[in-house]
Amino acid sequence: MADKSPPVPDPEVHGTRELPSVTVDGYSLQVRDKDGFVGDQASQTAFRELLERWRRRRRKKGDDPLGDAHSRDLSKKSLDRVLAKKKASEAADVVHGAIEEFAEDLAYVVDRFLRQPSWKKVERIVIGGGFPESDVGERAILQASAILQHMDIHVPLARLSHEVDDGGLLGWVHLAPPRMVKKYDAILAVDIGGTNVRCGIVKTRYRKAKDMSRAKVVRREKWRHADDKPSRRGLVERLAEMLEDMVRYCRRHEIRLAPFVGIACPGVIRKDGSIANGTQNLPGDWESDTFHLPSELRKRIPEIEGEPTVVLMHNDAVVQGLSELPFMREVTRWGVLTIGTGLGNASYTNREPVEIEPPVRARKTPKSGSGPAAKAR
Repeated sequence: MADKSPPVPDPEVHGTRELPSVTVDGYSLQVRDKDGFVGDQASQTAFRELLERWRRRRRKKGDDPLGDAHSRDLSKKSLDRVLAKKKASEAADVVHGAIEEFAEDLAYVVDRFLRQPSWKKVERIVIGGGFPESDVGERAILQASAILQHMDIHVPLARLSHEVDDGGLLGWVHLAPPRMVKKYDAILAVDIGGTNVRCGIVKTRYRKAKDMSRAKVVRREKWRHADDKPSRRGLVERLAEMLEDMVRYCRRHEIRLAPFVGIACPGVIRKDGSIANGTQNLPGDWESDTFHLPSELRKRIPEIEGEPTVVLMHNDAVVQGLSELPFMREVTRWGVLTIGTGLGNASYTNREPVEIEPPVRARKTPKSGSGPAAKAR
């Protein structure tokens, strides 16, 4: 008789889709309508364009209540301050108008995604990316949820259960090779977006929770590369420097760091670690046959504490969604939409949980080091 048991997942393949407790059904889904890719209507870039259109209409009647700066240059905090004022204002009216229109577009995008085979029967959608961390973004998501209910689409939109900046880092505890999770205290993780690069030290805290629900980012650095406009090589060089700094930090604070780096990046990731498409928001050509980011970083960091460095890559939306895996056990199918410079997406089906190893009784050992890093162990 043929063996009908599920295939054993290989954790050391770039862009792997089969994990011990979840299957990645799809990601970087590109759905088209008459205006192009549907997802383009629900990104931060799309919201800024909507806001600019609302401002242009207001300028025809008089002064622009939001000033002279283009909408793409207005910070999220400045827009949130407009909404926070108790008195109604023309500026708030403009921002509210853009929020309402964006919420309608987001609901339309969700509806279109739920019609796709890889999103069929999705029971919950997590919203990640930088947009939801603002008051503007939160209002848009709440309005989109109300619109979906009115459309008789009863799939709730949930927020990440941790800081937005941590999502693309924490998800790597579910993608790292099990031996790295079992043997060491922490891993290095990177989240590359169209605007920012985040690099951090993620403590797995495996002995406290084998489902990784207690994993924690104990140090993080964020670089807004969109302001500096680096070349592709410049971005890679700065990223390597950030990682080297994290290695030194772990050494100083006696954190047992795994010889592993996980890289979350936009686009479709091939098994060999090259990128097929979807990197249009990154500087330079990331899809070139001559460019291989894992190899570039291994050249800079060939070893960590005397052991060869393993560098793996996966799609950024997939990784951010996996950061919510421990909190999705009551549903079978779920998805993630990351609203950033572009719109990332991924969908998942939960499998029966598989123990990485038999439970290990936690041993009481004296903590070494001092300060936040030691307390976070």
